Amino acid sequence: MPSTGGYGDDRVAGGAGSAPGSAEDFRINVGDRVYFDLDSYQLRADAYPQLDAQAAWLRRYPEITVRIEGNADERGTREYNLALGARRAEAVRTYLIGRGIPASRIDTISFGKERPIAQGSNEAAFAQNRNAHTAIVNQR
Repeated sequence: MPSTGGYGDDRVAGGAGSAPGSAEDFRINVGDRVYFDLDSYQLRADAYPQLDAQAAWLRRYPEITVRIEGNADERGTREYNLALGARRAEAVRTYLIGRGIPASRIDTISFGKERPIAQGSNEAAFAQNRNAHTAIVNQR
């Protein structure tokens, strides 16, 4: 059985040549993005294991700070999507704080519909763009 690296699942610490504690390690071995349903900032059931793994990783590397970036799909006004992205980022922040990560280590920002990760005006692209991305901002 492979080492879980303390992440609580079957991903191997430092996998794919990434340095333990790096942004790449976080992205590859933990996952840096959770997704939301249309017009919602409520965490989905599939987000909880992902966020639990993020919290475990952040506890393992207490010198690291993160920025939660809330995103929305292209539907809706700019103002509405900025507000929705902010609520999505705050939902993730609140969850991580509840799992023992100090609030001082977590900032939030909303990009609304301004930074899509998937191009296209179809449900598949919309679903990918409704997310909160946990970005490593400080590796002391």
